[in-house]
Amino acid sequence: MAQYRNAAQLYQKNSVQTASPAKIILMLYDGAIKFCHMAQVAIDEKNIEKANLNIQKAQKIIVQLRVSLDTKYPVSQEFDKVYDYIYRRLVEANMKKDNEILEEALKHIKTMRETWIEVMKKTHSM
Repeated sequence: MAQYRNAAQLYQKNSVQTASPAKIILMLYDGAIKFCHMAQVAIDEKNIEKANLNIQKAQKIIVQLRVSLDTKYPVSQEFDKVYDYIYRRLVEANMKKDNEILEEALKHIKTMRETWIEVMKKTHSM
């Protein structure tokens, strides 16, 4: 079993190391979505520690998305505002362990992901 886990970790590491910058952004969105889903389950199960851990992981991803913005494009200011809002909602969801607030943040993350996919298609980055 450990052998399969090591192989999966190696594959994942290689996927990130060989991915284009656009694909890495997409992976970050996917990670944030995954961690939000995990946090929602943890909240439902009243597992406060697991919920906290996964929401914090999603928050770190949002921070990374914010710092990766290329400010030479005017749209980056709009993205930054959305990331700021998502981050604040994640913090609030974490403080209150509130799935409704978390779902709202998740909806925005998914919308941003869909927007990013459209950007990738238009710039042939997929």
